[in-house]
Amino acid sequence: MEVARAVFDSILHRKGLTFSVEIARQGGKNELSAHIEVLLLTMFIAKGGTSIKCSPTFKPQTLISMNRLRDRLDDFGYDGIWQAEFGYIIRLGAARQVFLSADESSNVVGHTADLLLEVDESQDINQDKYSKEFRPMASSTNATTIHYGTTWDDSTLLEQTKQLNLELEKQDGIKRHFRYPWEEVARHNPGYAAFVEAERLRLGDDHPLFRTQYRLLPLPASGRLFSRPQLAQILGTHTRLRSRQPGAVYVAGIDIAGQDEQLDDIILIRPQRDSTVVTIAEVVRTENKEPSLKIVEHYAWVGRPHHELYPSLVDLIKTTWNCARVLCDATGIGEPVASFLQKACGARVQPFKFTQSSKSQLGFDLIAAVNSNRLKCYAGDGSPEFAEFQLELEKARSHYRTNQTINFFVDPSEGHDDYLMSLALCIKAAQDALPRVATGSQRA
Repeated sequence: MEVARAVFDSILHRKGLTFSVEIARQGGKNELSAHIEVLLLTMFIAKGGTSIKCSPTFKPQTLISMNRLRDRLDDFGYDGIWQAEFGYIIRLGAARQVFLSADESSNVVGHTADLLLEVDESQDINQDKYSKEFRPMASSTNATTIHYGTTWDDSTLLEQTKQLNLELEKQDGIKRHFRYPWEEVARHNPGYAAFVEAERLRLGDDHPLFRTQYRLLPLPASGRLFSRPQLAQILGTHTRLRSRQPGAVYVAGIDIAGQDEQLDDIILIRPQRDSTVVTIAEVVRTENKEPSLKIVEHYAWVGRPHHELYPSLVDLIKTTWNCARVLCDATGIGEPVASFLQKACGARVQPFKFTQSSKSQLGFDLIAAVNSNRLKCYAGDGSPEFAEFQLELEKARSHYRTNQTINFFVDPSEGHDDYLMSLALCIKAAQDALPRVATGSQRA
């Protein structure tokens, strides 16, 4: 109601204000948008007017917005009265609501918003696309504009609109930015409160997704992946193992490096050379849905020809640790290695291809495991493997992209990230390692 009143005051008095609205994920911003659209269509059913809403993609986001508006029109008694036109317009009498995609390849020039311009998920929309093609749609009529979304980093369209609005508020006192983090939504919805509390336990307060989607706090564009307290938290007290213990469940993550036929057989870390690294971890069931991991062993080979590695890798997977699940890097030169291991060891070995999206999910899962205290490494033993593992965690960097994905890596000038990637693959492997347990209660 607070947002809607401000928007309609700007529309009816032709103020042409631009608003920014941040509501925690699943907190009701799309429902707010649909109700505003229904009211505008109703108010201008005879006089006529056009509102435009753009979303980052036509499928599914634009289609979801259209379906929501149709449902709300039916709820308010307009079933059989509203009409659809051209697959992207909903008309009620002489009033129209136009839905457009803000994808960079879309052709939208020529539309005019004389009532309202809505920008959905503004943080995901290209700023040049908006400035050149959407913003001018409101110019001839000085139409009101709303940017909806959740924050990401300080370079997004939403964040820059928000900062400008906050500056303008200081000058004239007119509220233009509305922010409702998860605590505000939870005050009105106990079920939502319980869900988000569980997410906070699973991900941690400072996990990038929880921080942006629920706390509505922007991320730095780049920086260290782990803080000093997080690095300290990863250190465990358990002893490094050389073979499996009875009854324990183990998983492995394998990061595949290049090969050099001219190198000797080396199983230590050599600076400035990529390594094939295997991380072994024991999986421990917890009260939460996500398992805990205790890293118990590291293996590393520098420049070893892949065909010479096969017997060692198969022996580690099947005999030494009898791993329940293994995730193996299958990107580029890793693909034939992963394929061989899968044939030799069966379905327990799963190939993993690094893409922008899949690597991003690995990064989020890694951060979640650290934040929720579900990841521990064996106690320091003075070994080269332990030293390199700690160094890579310390040097690891993160870069948050505008499409809400993360890249994590070690800058080549500071070292390598073989242990880091092996660890991330190990955490992913653990998610399916334990058998599912059914829960229920005795029927009365």
